Amino acid sequence: MQIQNNISLKPYNTFGIDAKAKHFVSVSNLEDLKEVLSLNNHLNKLFLGGGSNMLLTQDFDGLVIHINLKGIAIISENENTVTVQAHAGENWHEFVLWCINNNFGGIENLSLIPGNVGTAPIQNIGAYGVELKDVFQSCEALELRTQTLKTFSKSECNFGYRNSVFKQEAKGQYVITNVNFKLSKKKHHLSINYGAITAQLEAMEVGKPTIHDVSKAVISIRESKLPNPKEIGNSGSFFKNPVISTAHFNTLLENFKDIPSYPISEEEIKVPAGWLIEKAGFKGKSFGNYGVHKKQALVLVNYGDAKGTDILNLSKLIQKTVLRIFGISIEAEVNII
Repeated sequence: MQIQNNISLKPYNTFGIDAKAKHFVSVSNLEDLKEVLSLNNHLNKLFLGGGSNMLLTQDFDGLVIHINLKGIAIISENENTVTVQAHAGENWHEFVLWCINNNFGGIENLSLIPGNVGTAPIQNIGAYGVELKDVFQSCEALELRTQTLKTFSKSECNFGYRNSVFKQEAKGQYVITNVNFKLSKKKHHLSINYGAITAQLEAMEVGKPTIHDVSKAVISIRESKLPNPKEIGNSGSFFKNPVISTAHFNTLLENFKDIPSYPISEEEIKVPAGWLIEKAGFKGKSFGNYGVHKKQALVLVNYGDAKGTDILNLSKLIQKTVLRIFGISIEAEVNII
């Protein structure tokens, strides 16, 4: 373990923003993590995983701690289910593929989501009708103040839509070190009725899909819509899909007959933020070396050497415009640093 100085964070964030860390260290085991946390000469600390859900808007005048804890293991299993533990530094998509290759089902719809395992519960990542909470069993997290490990059950994580206890009352108090997932071994329950999965499976001429087929369909859909962060800097979906009242939705229907919707309850309806942004005229709009992706309006992109403040200002303009046209506030999904 070695602390480095004045390190560019460009390779460590999927937006490809060239912000610098005054100090930087990568930790690959729990002992090193505890040692780093005990360094009192670095009061300002930032934890970094896969860097996929953050927008760096300035240099970081402190210590960036890159969580690089690795390892995947089967904790327990029976005839029908298996509990798999993955450490925080494992790449999420590679972990999904590992599970699928072992015929463990439940997270195939979450294929190709960028980021690492350790940050997945914080965001309660989700896609195509499946959320992390659906397969989550527990996680271990290190309390920063006491440097003691605490196990969080599913109920203690208080999962919500792109939300968890780690974004609310426990924000900034813990760093997740590993996560346990409960997955199926046979009679997999496939979720294929959300989005374009069914159509993609038909295009693939798959009659009786397996978890491998669903994963391939999801990957194909995501690759057709979303830019590869290795080629174009982005953090995936920048905004959350807003939930509005049914009364508000019915009012919007009068002027926007084609507005899509996903009922949450009799009183609330989820509206796709991408549709709102596209209708507001931002889809594919370029502002020099940054802009909104041409295929998916939810994705803000860095085409070259854009600054984090450029993308932040664009996001604020989008929010302001959507609020003016639709009376809907859309919230950023990424963490602004």
